[in-house]
Amino acid sequence: MSSAPTAPTTDRPGAAHRLATLAADVLGGPLPVRLRAWDGSESGPRDAPVVVLRSRRALRRLLWQPAELGLAQAYVTGELDIEGDLAQGLRTVWAARREHGLRPPRLTSADRARAVAAAVRLGAVGPRPAAPASQARLRGGLHSRARDRAAISHHYDLSNDFYRLLLDDTMAYSCGYWAAEDAGFGPADAQRAKLELICRKLALRPGARLLDIGCGWGALTLYAAQRHEVRVTAVTLAAEQAAYVRAQVRERGLTGLVEVVCQDYRDIEGGRYDAVATVEMGEHVGDAEYPAFAEALHRRVRPGGRVLVQQMSRGRVAPGGGLFIEAYIAPDMHMRPLGETVTLLEAAGLEVRHTESLREHYVRTVSAWHRTLEERWDRFTELVGEETARVWRLYLVGGALAFEEGRMGVDQILGVRPGPGGDSGMTAGASGWYEGLDRL
Repeated sequence: MSSAPTAPTTDRPGAAHRLATLAADVLGGPLPVRLRAWDGSESGPRDAPVVVLRSRRALRRLLWQPAELGLAQAYVTGELDIEGDLAQGLRTVWAARREHGLRPPRLTSADRARAVAAAVRLGAVGPRPAAPASQARLRGGLHSRARDRAAISHHYDLSNDFYRLLLDDTMAYSCGYWAAEDAGFGPADAQRAKLELICRKLALRPGARLLDIGCGWGALTLYAAQRHEVRVTAVTLAAEQAAYVRAQVRERGLTGLVEVVCQDYRDIEGGRYDAVATVEMGEHVGDAEYPAFAEALHRRVRPGGRVLVQQMSRGRVAPGGGLFIEAYIAPDMHMRPLGETVTLLEAAGLEVRHTESLREHYVRTVSAWHRTLEERWDRFTELVGEETARVWRLYLVGGALAFEEGRMGVDQILGVRPGPGGDSGMTAGASGWYEGLDRL
């Protein structure tokens, strides 16, 4: 949006007008949305998305927890809502912040005093509201084994039924590779194209040994074993995932090719695998722990073997996952710019040979998951409750927008552990990696 926000328009005096005035003072400009308060009053541009404050409790949350986390808490509990298209509402706010210099609320003492005075007049003063039940509550030292296990369980052990309902039949919960533009090429096709692309980059051959760290529901493990006759060790911290993959291994007759291990990556023993893959697991490792993680990748692959890391990235200004993501989706996650990850992998002894950004592919992948969520909304709410369903709606809509606008990225990084004399075994380069992916 290129035009400046229009001046607030008030239909009738009330809570909305007071809140819009206060917000404009704090943000340094008029709100780019229209407010509708619990008393029926409205204020703001008539053609803008409508933010509905259903109760004074939403305001109380923002007083205690200003900015992103307070807004998220109010949204997931239903105390705050956006009428119509949530994505358009978030896009409007981000555009206004970017183009018109609206600053995030950093309340001075005077700002807080005015906010409290307004809250008193509106009857919204009270004790801090309890955090929503869906918010993560982790204990223990950051990235200790116990805390990492709890963080992974919070997200991935929601239930296998939930993820079956959300994902396609590959059960791949990571960015797909949209190798074709035609309408008949869907999410499952994109996931199979991504899995084949990984297998080709790793140069997998029948009988090769693959270590799949953070295997999820086994998409890559099962695909590599079935399509490429590879022997796979699949590692996950999530008990629900391990149980699902083991059941699939038995059902597909792959018990001679696949071993599923429910453990921390730091406890993996053995090594000299022909290839190692870790798909969107490195974000959960932690910043201080990543050098040791990179060294583990190097240690587990044989000289001349390849390592494929698919991992989300974020800019230097905000390298973490964001307050909402870290509180509700992926506690303790850390994303960094692509270049910093490459440097860490190289410092561990891997020679990085190829990187590929899949950012636009994630927009399509996450958007497909969001469509499924909305189409099956009643089934999701019946399964996990409306609060958790609203968490996922906000997560998927916000995630697609972050990838669309380049605030987040996702990349495939291919490295090799050099053999004697620096031999990489990669004289063929990238030839043939992409051929026929649209026909899988």
